[in-house]
Amino acid sequence: MTDTDSNGRPGDVSNAADDRDPLFARIPRRDFMKAGAATGALTGLAGCTSLLSSEENATAAADVDASVPPGEHDEYYGFLSGGHSGEIRVYGIPSMRQLMRIPVFNRESARGYGFDDETRGMLEDAGGYTWGDTHHPRVSQTDNDYDGRWAFVNDKANGRMARIDLKYFETDAIVDVPNQQGTHGACCMLPDTKYVFGVGEFRVPMPNDGRDLDDPDSYTSNIAAIDPETMNVEWEVLVDGNMDNGDGGKNGRWFFATGYNSESAVTESGMSESDTDWVKAFDVPAIEEAVEAGEYEEIGGVPVVDGTRDSSLNEGDRPLVRYLDVSKSPHGVSVTPDGKYAIASGKLDPTCSVIDIEALGEVDDPNEAVVGRPSLGMGPLHTAYDGRGHAYTTLFIDSQVVKWDIEAAVEADAESEDPVVEKIDVHYNPGHLIAAESYTAEPAGDWLISLNKLSKDRFLPVGPVHPENDQLIYIGDDDAGMELVKDTPAYAEPHDASIVHKSKLEPASTYDPADPELDPVGVDDVDIQREDGRVDVKMTSQRNQFGFEDITVQEGDEVTITVTNIETTADLLHSMAIPEHDVNIKLAPQETRKVTFAADEPGVYWMYCAFFCSALHLEMRSRLLVEPAE
Repeated sequence: MTDTDSNGRPGDVSNAADDRDPLFARIPRRDFMKAGAATGALTGLAGCTSLLSSEENATAAADVDASVPPGEHDEYYGFLSGGHSGEIRVYGIPSMRQLMRIPVFNRESARGYGFDDETRGMLEDAGGYTWGDTHHPRVSQTDNDYDGRWAFVNDKANGRMARIDLKYFETDAIVDVPNQQGTHGACCMLPDTKYVFGVGEFRVPMPNDGRDLDDPDSYTSNIAAIDPETMNVEWEVLVDGNMDNGDGGKNGRWFFATGYNSESAVTESGMSESDTDWVKAFDVPAIEEAVEAGEYEEIGGVPVVDGTRDSSLNEGDRPLVRYLDVSKSPHGVSVTPDGKYAIASGKLDPTCSVIDIEALGEVDDPNEAVVGRPSLGMGPLHTAYDGRGHAYTTLFIDSQVVKWDIEAAVEADAESEDPVVEKIDVHYNPGHLIAAESYTAEPAGDWLISLNKLSKDRFLPVGPVHPENDQLIYIGDDDAGMELVKDTPAYAEPHDASIVHKSKLEPASTYDPADPELDPVGVDDVDIQREDGRVDVKMTSQRNQFGFEDITVQEGDEVTITVTNIETTADLLHSMAIPEHDVNIKLAPQETRKVTFAADEPGVYWMYCAFFCSALHLEMRSRLLVEPAE
């Protein structure tokens, strides 16, 4: 059966669902997604198997070369959220090759993450949760440009924030944010990453100690300001309504967060009664002054400032938080590269709200700072920038990315479509998107990734849990227009990303043995100490051998093994695995790791290297001999 797609082009929409329900035969895949998203009918999507025509699957990318030949390196690093895997995915851009997975809130055996004493303790100290949901990777900046020190990412599920060391590409700190449930946003306060902000989504009583259980009017959400050096929560600000996403201004004053549920309700129907919701603008220096003056309540060990709407209205010329009325349930908010505007997406409204940041501090009514409301399409969610004056916004319901002119939106009448430059179809239902270096003051303006959901027919079927779809789009030629270049399957579920030029990162090839925090074991330090039921083993690993051929302990001993990989050749990894004791630690060259376990069953247990490291890899093993207790 032949029909037309959403752009009037021929499309083959015949499928196995024809005999079950003629609706599926009549509605092409893209139009079904629009109708489903608009009416809340997505719960029935799993039965839809219609395929796009070959014409629509084809891209117009013939003039764009995104290939990276074997042996050559990409131009950019892409740090993409891993969603429910609890990790960060590192891509090369433009190849879209996955380079590395960085475990953050999950245990991961290939990296030994969560199995050695340090990372296992870090996960336990940060709440001890067994899973996480990473959403918003953000890279630290100095003077509004990426400095290559750290990446930060939130745990939407469990109210945590993590820091990744970009020298070693590994998580080195996690904080369980007090007083916060559902840390939805992770954003840097610029120009110099003074704070990392965690945007709390879920409203709860404060403190949440059993009081006001069934009094939703007393619930609040909050933002948390985290020191990037110490990962300590410095202060929090209470607000009305739930919050969603956030972004920091470029000059150190304002931080913005979108929010929904201005009704203070606890049900979907109650949260949908009002016609408008808020963008909340946090005056960071004013908040710091309030904290310094002691104008806070300590809750959960953190100074908590009252930034609720009633409080802000009573604070005279400089309220801590300014509430701007915007269309219902706004979603993403992001600050333009020049720092002039914050742009909030309407989600349930086809417009975006353009906020004049300088005017925000001057007007009596914060709503007067809203200087543009272009009409972009159905379901605007998130916005990125190319540095040439254009914004790119995902349209969830239309399954498109729309390119529009920011200054034209300011000059145009409200709800005008004139600022729209171009739209491109994506597959399907895009949530976040990111352009190269979009969060800095000088975006590169060449590549954009749309992180799509519900992409059921773009790849080989793998059962009812389908891959999602990260799509690479070329945006470097304003005359030729946007070009869809590549599809890349992603595991559930993609959210946000950051793209950083390779020149701004300096990853280490080996660990630094001179770093005193690593406490390496050298050849002369190999030793076994026994005292009061504890055995402390220090040893090395190198090609084909560990520091000891045998380690003998007694049943019931607490055993601590500290191992250093003394290889100097880059990328020559070892590990030490003792499966019966749930031990599997990874050791990059010059890396030191420590693991503690109980030798609670007598017997012979092989310790072996789980990374292929030489022709005698299989022979690289030692025995752990656990003697029966007397």
